[in-house]
Amino acid sequence: MSKRYTITAALPYTNGPIHIGHLAGVYVPADIYSRYLRLTGNDVAFICGSDEHGVPITIKAKNEGVSPQDIVDKYHAIIKESFIEFGISFDNYSRTSAKIHHETASEFFKTLYDKGEFIEEITEQLYDEKANQFLADRFVTGTCPKCGNEEAYGDQCEKCGTSLNATDLINPKSALTGNVPTLKQTKHWFLPLDKHEAFLREWILEGHKNDWKPNVYGQVKSWIDDGLRPRAVTRDLDWGIPVPVVGAEGKVLYVWFDAPIGYISSTKEWAKRVGKDWELYWKDKDTKLIHFIGKDNIVFHCIIFPAMLKAEGSYILPENVPANEFLNLEGNKLSTSKNWAVWLPDYLIEFPNQQDVLRYTLTASAPEAKDNDFTWKDFQARNNNELVAIFGNFINRVVVLTNKYYNGIVPNPKDFSKVDLETLAEVKGFPNIISSSIERYRFREAQQELMNLARLGNKYLADEEPWKVIKVDEGRVQTIMYVALQISSALATLCEPFLPFTSARLRKMLNISSGTLEMSWSDIASKEVLIPSGHQIGEAELLFSKIEDEAVQKQLDKLIASKKANEAAGKTVEPQKDTITFEDFTKLDIRVGTILEAEKMPKAKKLLVLKVDTGIDVRTIVSGIAESFTAEEVVGKKVTVLVNLAPRDLRGVESQGMILMTENTEGKLVFVNPDDSNISNGLQIS
Repeated sequence: MSKRYTITAALPYTNGPIHIGHLAGVYVPADIYSRYLRLTGNDVAFICGSDEHGVPITIKAKNEGVSPQDIVDKYHAIIKESFIEFGISFDNYSRTSAKIHHETASEFFKTLYDKGEFIEEITEQLYDEKANQFLADRFVTGTCPKCGNEEAYGDQCEKCGTSLNATDLINPKSALTGNVPTLKQTKHWFLPLDKHEAFLREWILEGHKNDWKPNVYGQVKSWIDDGLRPRAVTRDLDWGIPVPVVGAEGKVLYVWFDAPIGYISSTKEWAKRVGKDWELYWKDKDTKLIHFIGKDNIVFHCIIFPAMLKAEGSYILPENVPANEFLNLEGNKLSTSKNWAVWLPDYLIEFPNQQDVLRYTLTASAPEAKDNDFTWKDFQARNNNELVAIFGNFINRVVVLTNKYYNGIVPNPKDFSKVDLETLAEVKGFPNIISSSIERYRFREAQQELMNLARLGNKYLADEEPWKVIKVDEGRVQTIMYVALQISSALATLCEPFLPFTSARLRKMLNISSGTLEMSWSDIASKEVLIPSGHQIGEAELLFSKIEDEAVQKQLDKLIASKKANEAAGKTVEPQKDTITFEDFTKLDIRVGTILEAEKMPKAKKLLVLKVDTGIDVRTIVSGIAESFTAEEVVGKKVTVLVNLAPRDLRGVESQGMILMTENTEGKLVFVNPDDSNISNGLQIS
């Protein structure tokens, strides 16, 4: 019997494009699940939209000298188009600046306000005197009181995941001016989470102990066990939804009160467009509500939003919140500010018509239980060794041979061998195997099972060798190709949640795009024949193309360039020293010399004692280079020496000059060497 599902994917901030961390953590798994549910005959509303009221948006607007509306309009269009091109099958993608959202969020707040569900308090909040404004959320940074991270934000520490208030930070400073903020009184409305603690403890800790992912359950349990406290639902800002009560002028709804209501308003927008009743998807107890999010949003979706829904009284609560951990890139944490990311719009341009390759790789390396890593070499290997060599190779063989032997017409099978029957029976088992993994939110496992079906097809063809048997037993080949075509048909449907573009191309190739041959998920297990004898298929086309080393190196080079740019930007440059005259400069006596002897100074980590031939004498120079060079490797080196530096006693050794050193682009210590090794010692450089 068909079930009703409301599937939500975390609303992305419209302060930049989507990158692979967002895709792997939220949107690809949510899309796999939604596509699967539709294929299995369920009623699905897959809902998302742009989160346009976050503080990062106002910060970006200030930095770029434009309005917040300019920022959200720009990135909403980019994000929405990227999702469409990448094949994320939202039923509705809205935005929180839409009129219907402002109305829905305001009504929701007013309902709770009228029911007395808020606490009104005058509290002290951080205030930037120079900027003349209160510092909410990401307008303030400081040290996390839980883990000591010195770059925590006023709403959350991204290192340990702790949800914070700005006043919790140690040594806070304004992100606007760098000033140390003061405390100033202001009035706000709070949702008393402590009032709902008993309900949340029973609903989550007892009701979902065995069916929620351990990372989700563990984080929520920690929060509840620590004791819940009232949470502000309003902010002193000029960008957002105005608080709809008297006495709240200059205040807006806190983005984490406003944003999840965006799921509801987006559903309303969709229902109106398609002629459905939105309330069935949010208020009918037979509807299953599933939130797909990243681990940094767990608290908001498992504690704060459910408390809001419970306080309102008429909404269903989430059945599950299958949050993923974080995806890293080439061994380092993804960083939008440092451009250490793979941006979706860039990928779509640089790898045209290869959406499924990225979907496949992100699913194969999805951070379902712990943080995982995306590498371009793995991306290449997954494509070349799995999609091309296994899936694509099998389909290409089947379609090419069917056209070669039978002009593209599915042949009539003769007698089935034991291997044929066992293979066909095994194919029928795959829908349930893959379903079991998907319904437990194990998408990596599910995709691996899909590839096992492709492996089964490859092995079957390799073992049966129709290209050899055709010479001696044409009837046997008819059966072999018939069985192989049944496997191909099963793949065309079962791959759709994971590889939707591949599925569409394969259906077209097999000519099963519409009409009586279009099959559901359950048909593969129940029908004896998936593609009948006499059916005309199309010509072979390559489902996947090999990715060459050059394409991967180009991406690695981009990351290397970003890394170097970050290092250059973060490097402290010493300010210019006091101005000197030309006469001051001429006092320096810099000459070419050769290191004759070198030894490590006892009990000194950084010092080497050198004997240097300066051309005018052989003298002792103590140099702090022992952490960069061994004594053995510097002997014989030509060096540049400041010879008229006043002698200085260093640990009982008189140093009679200075070896000139500098740093290379990688920050490593190197000698300021004469260009020509044949230059004589004593040559005066200045």
